[in-house]
Amino acid sequence: MSTTDSSFLRPRLLGRATVNVVVAVSVLYTLLPVLWLVLAATKDRDALFSSDLLSASGFSPVQNLQDLFAMDGGLYGRWYLNSLLYAVLGAAVGALLSVACGYAFDKYRFQHKEKLFGLVLAAVMVPQTVLALPLYLMASEAGLVNTFWAVFIPVLFNPFGVYLGRIFSRGYVPDEVLEAARVDGAGELTTYVRVSLRMLGPGLVTVFLFQLTAIWNNFFLPMVMLSDQDLYPVSLGLYQWNSSASVSPEYYPVVIMGSLLAVLPLILAFVLLQRFWRSGLTAGAVK
Repeated sequence: MSTTDSSFLRPRLLGRATVNVVVAVSVLYTLLPVLWLVLAATKDRDALFSSDLLSASGFSPVQNLQDLFAMDGGLYGRWYLNSLLYAVLGAAVGALLSVACGYAFDKYRFQHKEKLFGLVLAAVMVPQTVLALPLYLMASEAGLVNTFWAVFIPVLFNPFGVYLGRIFSRGYVPDEVLEAARVDGAGELTTYVRVSLRMLGPGLVTVFLFQLTAIWNNFFLPMVMLSDQDLYPVSLGLYQWNSSASVSPEYYPVVIMGSLLAVLPLILAFVLLQRFWRSGLTAGAVK
């Protein structure tokens, strides 16, 4: 190999090594807290306080699990069901609304369409914490504070989901197909439900996963809206237990075990829906 070839390959090898190092550090940064959570969830209180996570002593995952669902009269199970209801139902309804709105922005012409879509894009940049107080005041006027609806209704509207819905509609639903359906006598609603919605399946799954993650991890809005512990989601309930752990150390093992169980639905959703996501992306590439 000539000197010119070696000097040409050296920057490429150096760049590849740098990328590998950055990726490795990112993977460690992501996985180490998860590894700590898994190990800590299997330890009793004494092992946690002694930071003895790698030894076989203090191994009590079954006892921690029993204590978790028995603590405070089984509140954790109620919180878990609340989170599933808020997140799964809210993400499903929110994904349908977002994709329908994005489809309308893409396929229909109406007055001030682009200006309204600009407002949607502007809403994407507004932090959810900024909206918590106005939402609380509106819920208070409507008499919805400290109810299921005070948390459920606000999470149905997702500006970023509308943006994604328009992108997917533009990429997956050809105008020629809609024209053919209209020529066959199908109405707009029938065309959307029977033709367009099937093509928008990958978009629905994508928006659903984004919504599911955001609602499941939602903390500030329930903290503002709710005072009844029976309505708490997992995130707010674990925060309350963690605040009590400084006074009552028996909460530490159950908070850690509860945090581990709280991650499982998101992992399960991504694993189960991954094939739909990949097949949709592949179909879009072929088109």
